[in-house]
Amino acid sequence: MNLLFANDRRGAYPASWYAETTPPLAPFAPLDGDRRADVCIVGGGYTGLSAALHLARAGLDTVLVEAHRVGFGASGRNGGQVGSGQRLHQDALEAMLGDGHAAKLWHLAEAARGLVSDLIRDHAIACDYRPGIVYADWSDRGTREAHAYAEKLRRDYDYDLVEPLTRDELHAIVGAPGYRGGVIDWGAGHLNPLAYALGLARAAAEAGAAIHETTLVERVDAGAVVVTDRGRIIADRVILAANGYLGGLDRRVAARVMPINNYMVATEPLGARAASVLSRDVAVADSRFVVNYFRLSPDGRLLFGGGESYGYRFPEDIRALVRKPMLQVFPQLKDVALTHAWGGTLAITRSRLPYLGTPAPGIYSASGFSGHGVAMATLAGRVLAEAVQGETEAFETFARLPCPPFPGGAALRAPLLALAMAWYALRDTVGL
Repeated sequence: MNLLFANDRRGAYPASWYAETTPPLAPFAPLDGDRRADVCIVGGGYTGLSAALHLARAGLDTVLVEAHRVGFGASGRNGGQVGSGQRLHQDALEAMLGDGHAAKLWHLAEAARGLVSDLIRDHAIACDYRPGIVYADWSDRGTREAHAYAEKLRRDYDYDLVEPLTRDELHAIVGAPGYRGGVIDWGAGHLNPLAYALGLARAAAEAGAAIHETTLVERVDAGAVVVTDRGRIIADRVILAANGYLGGLDRRVAARVMPINNYMVATEPLGARAASVLSRDVAVADSRFVVNYFRLSPDGRLLFGGGESYGYRFPEDIRALVRKPMLQVFPQLKDVALTHAWGGTLAITRSRLPYLGTPAPGIYSASGFSGHGVAMATLAGRVLAEAVQGETEAFETFARLPCPPFPGGAALRAPLLALAMAWYALRDTVGL
């Protein structure tokens, strides 16, 4: 079964609140027969679109192929949070990699957020960007650790945009009685992820990249030949930017990058009640291992994400799946209708750090952003574009990151991960 088609109709965006409210782009024509290119990019999400934009700007003949529509995958379905740093905290990275390598990753993450801001400004991308992400903790110990980490960032990284929040200060912003405190990062932000992806696609096309939608890549042959159901692209270099939808295009990458499914809902407009849920226009992510994340839409809906699964198929009742954690956070919303529910496939690595590599001569790959991909996937596209042109410093910083394969092979890794996640869910429940 192909994840590209397991849960979605070909060429159609999912029935999400984003797809319903975001002005669409006119479709890009499918590939029509064989052609040559300097670079062929597989995948029309943030990584592929950013790579296409930067390569086209540099004057390279660039072709991007997407099996569905640009922004179809996780790039157009996620919670829209543009976070600081990497998926792992700096103290964990220092212990794992040493202070020097950890510092390079911090500065690359800062460059990623800056790149998102620059692209939004330079290309007039109307994606409702707003500053501020609250990180809410379910325990007093977690709150103390979050406050200590804010101080570490100020002291060691000269980053003073993280504001500690006591329980009362957090509750003044987030109307969720279970949280014990947290922090707010004013350097981070949130946006409409599909609008951002479509803005990148428009910018890449205007820069000269050729984009072909509804063009399914069947395989990549030796010599950087991309074989699709619409024709072949004979390229000097190939960039694999399919993330959770990579499938069998490269088994070395697939062994280290595992697709998982995550889910979101949108409530009906909350009206005056919206201020009792979030009193400020910020996004929130909490300390559960399976993270709850949410924000308000411009029309006053709660956009809430929570719940994961590890098979190919989405559950039949996404609303029921996500309503459970939503009501754990906001029990006062038990009478509120859910008007939209959708799922998406992202990709994780065992280290929760992105996997960038060259799995074969002439082939570059970036994936496994582990829920931290709005900024990092955008940066990864630029990093791959630089590497194709011989500028490899940032690429090598990422390529040195540990990324062991998942145990169990293709048959057993999903069940093993499901068991591990069940253990962490139990820890969340009992407050460990």
